[in-house]
Amino acid sequence: MNVKLRMIVMAASMAAATISVAAQAATLIVDVAGAQSVSTRGGLGNSRQAFAIGAGARVTAVRYDVSITANDPSFLSEASVALSPLNGQFVGISLTPGVNDDFSGVSDYSGFIDLSGLGFDFAIGNDGLLQLEYFESVADGGLPDSVWNSGTITVTYDAVTAAVPEPATWGMMMLGFAMVGGTMRRRARELSAVRC
Repeated sequence: MNVKLRMIVMAASMAAATISVAAQAATLIVDVAGAQSVSTRGGLGNSRQAFAIGAGARVTAVRYDVSITANDPSFLSEASVALSPLNGQFVGISLTPGVNDDFSGVSDYSGFIDLSGLGFDFAIGNDGLLQLEYFESVADGGLPDSVWNSGTITVTYDAVTAAVPEPATWGMMMLGFAMVGGTMRRRARELSAVRC
């Protein structure tokens, strides 16, 4: 490989390093206190929260430690929360902490779900927003059917970040671009001399 071509390849590979992306694990802790559900998913009156976690972020796990009240005639097994991209109404997951508790009242729940391990991980859209909607699997007409009294939902996600070159890499890139520029100017002069 001649010197000119080697310099061009070196400069191109350094430029490519600046636009590479990397996934970095991050967490979002959501305070659920006061959230309520009145209707089925997408219905009026349901509490909703939106969080900016970044375009292309992939939600990989959910941990919860919550206290929920289901008002009669609603059941604890009907109180759910959907985690999804803001504009992906039925993409994502639904979490029902009291899945087998077919009775009204107050109860505490905690657990962990490895979404990646189950094949249920999902990506966030270009707006970078994750939405949580608190809803009922069956709307009983209570106002509200359920209230999330206290606790947190912890969302683990892989954030997509642009790789930032180190100062030494920046210096090498500038040197590479200068060498490529010099080579191109010299070549242009040689070509114009040949044409004359």
